[in-house]
Amino acid sequence: MARCAFLGLGVMGYPMAGHLAAKGHDVTVFNRTAAKAEAWAAEHGGGHGTTPREAAEGAEFVMACVGNDDDLRSVCLGDDGAFAGMAEGAIFVDHTTVSAAVTRELYAAAKAAGISFVDAPISGGQAGAENAALSIMCGGYEAAYDKAEPVMAAYYKICRRIGESGAGQMTKMCNQIAIAGLVQGLSEALHFAEKSGLDGRAVVEVISQGAAGSWQMANRYETMIDDHFEHGFAVDWMRKDLGICLQTADENGASLPVTALVDQFYKDVQKMGGGRWDTSSLFKRLRASG
Repeated sequence: MARCAFLGLGVMGYPMAGHLAAKGHDVTVFNRTAAKAEAWAAEHGGGHGTTPREAAEGAEFVMACVGNDDDLRSVCLGDDGAFAGMAEGAIFVDHTTVSAAVTRELYAAAKAAGISFVDAPISGGQAGAENAALSIMCGGYEAAYDKAEPVMAAYYKICRRIGESGAGQMTKMCNQIAIAGLVQGLSEALHFAEKSGLDGRAVVEVISQGAAGSWQMANRYETMIDDHFEHGFAVDWMRKDLGICLQTADENGASLPVTALVDQFYKDVQKMGGGRWDTSSLFKRLRASG
């Protein structure tokens, strides 16, 4: 069993840290809202730190799942950052979806401090985190990944090292690009069925068994039809992720016309007041169009 720290107790981090504790790892947590860290410690029997540095001191593995590039920098760097408290040879595992640029920056800072840095963004949503069924895509030193992978096994369904530092974040971008198109396609199919006077549930029952089937279809079509979007991965976070994808595409020359279009559709959803709605709310946008 390993001594671990977990930084960030949102809808993903809270259950992920809980799975580590349930597997017998010694877990200390940090969260910007201290009450949540205290509640986690009371529930799971672990410790909590008042700063990322305090939580990370003595940890063999430090996991983070925070909001964005700036949030990640704030928990890693500075006198109160995790890197300042980590011993040489410790491994930092970043589960946040961030830019490849900040990954390279923090990888270099960690290396200078004698720390290994593994970028390990996750997919599977809140349900995946709660059910220990996440997909994890990783980048970084192979030796560091090999040490961290058995610890991450507490909450993953599949975990792969894709390549060197940044490869995990690039793979997560592929994931978000694919999802954007799938959700829009499913939304349009349900909208078309509705406008044609068809029973959407009956339509999906048939088409889901063929080439049109997907995770999005299996897990979201009923809530979409029922106009229920208060769950899952929020539109605000999806736009953050798609912004990273589009910025990176500008840098590497990739053409992402569908992703750019769907990003604007999500902007429309935000204007409807749906920033915290689930990403499947693209369907609600179509319904509102008449």
